[in-house]
Order: sequence, then structure tokens, then C-alpha cells
Amino acid sequence: MTFAGKIVWITGASSGIGEALAVAFAEQGAHIILSGRRTDALQRVANGLETESLLLPFETTDYDVLPAQVEAARNWKGKVDILVNNAGISQRSLALETHPDVHHKIINVDLLAPIWLTQLLLPHMIAAGGGHIVGISSVAGRVGVPLRTAYCAAKHGLIGYMDALRAETERLHNIRVSNILPGSIRTNVSRNALTKEGASRGKSDSVIDNGMEPAECARQILDGIANNVPELIIAQGPEMTLAKLRQSDPEQCFSIASDMGAEIAAKYEAGDDD
Repeated sequence: MTFAGKIVWITGASSGIGEALAVAFAEQGAHIILSGRRTDALQRVANGLETESLLLPFETTDYDVLPAQVEAARNWKGKVDILVNNAGISQRSLALETHPDVHHKIINVDLLAPIWLTQLLLPHMIAAGGGHIVGISSVAGRVGVPLRTAYCAAKHGLIGYMDALRAETERLHNIRVSNILPGSIRTNVSRNALTKEGASRGKSDSVIDNGMEPAECARQILDGIANNVPELIIAQGPEMTLAKLRQSDPEQCFSIASDMGAEIAAKYEAGDDD
């Protein structure tokens, strides 16, 4: 497919993968709806785009305002062709020590919010004759990754919802659904991750700092959407190996993850969170 003239709505568009996607779609002629919490950051992204854009700032878990935001998005150009559920938050804490509020917040932001936004937009897409819904999950949506129990729960859940939605709507209503599973991408995801008490971690991981550039991740995502790929893993090295092993040889995947998890958990229990 070509993205020229398409209306693309991206949540979490103020930085990282979301910003890179906005730039990539705009370079191909799409009109972009930018959503996130910070209007100034969204405006900065909009100023760098080659096509028209609409700023719709909101908190994704403010469910009372979502119906009005969906109407505003739909009324801008008459429809939304592609919804990219990208907004999310990660975690860096042991399950043993993590406060319940952390699980609640992460599952609310990473799972329930994209589900509800999709639910609200879905009837409009069906009425327009079709569309494409994209869920930005994670390799952690397929593999249990240490220090990310709540994050893994949410990202596994998002894949399940999207897979079931595809089964219901792809043939009947021409609604295409793609799950995207990035590995380590060079963003602020680990710096903004929640600690065991719910504070922002405030520092990055070396694996993230050495990860794939967001622009390359965005390029691969656009290729996947254009080719209607149901599930796309965007990872390198051990992350890609584990993601593939989860399907082909789960026992080996679990064994590798357990070895890795034991080492990481021991460090965290000893107070070393690096």
C-alpha cells in the first residue's frame, strides 16, 4: 500500500518510536494526528513534519475524554485510516518487591488504554470500509523478561487482544491488524521505566543505549504495515533468538531466560540495579 494521503493517528508521538513513525509516515505523504501528554513536545514533532498534522494531546488513561478525542480525530479529515497504539511505559523491578500500584498503572497504560481507544475508533473504521490497527507490543510480549513482570503481562495481553480482534474483523470488515514486537530501541524507555515503588527510574540501560535507531525501527514498521504483516519482530542478536525460540523451542527459551533471570535477580536483590 501507499501511505500518501492516508490519515495516521499515533499515540505516544512526542518522542522515541512514536516520533520516528510520525516522520516516516509524513515523508511518504500521510497526514498525521499526534497524541501524547505534552503539547510542547508534540508541537516540536509537528514542526518537523512534511505534511499536515493535528495535535490531540491527552492522557491515554483519561477514559472520560477519549470519546471526544476520537470524534476530533475522525472529523479532521473525515476518517482515520491507521491507528498506531504506541503510548506505553516500562518497568525495572523484581516481582517480589513491586508495589501493586505499579502493576495497575502499567497494565492500565499499556493494555487497557490502547484497547479502549481501539474499541472507540473501530466502529468508525468499519463504517469507512476498513482500516489498519497497529499495536506496539514488545519482544517482552512473547518472552518473559526479568524485571518486567507487569510490562510483560500488559504486552502479552495486547498481543492477545489484537490477535482476537484480527480474527473477528479482518475478513468481515477489512480491518487489518498488526502486532509489532520491538526489542531494544534507542529511546528513553528504560529511563522512564517505573521502579518498584512507581517512581521513574531516571537512568538508561546499556542494552537500550546500544539498541537500534528509532528511524530504522520505524522504517521496518512501515514496511510491515504496507505488507499487512500480522506480527513483526524488530530485534537483533539474543533478543531475536529468544523471540524465535519462544515459538520453535519454548523449553530452550525458558531455560535461557531462567539463567539470565537468576543472574539479574541476584544482582537486584543485592541492591545493584545496573
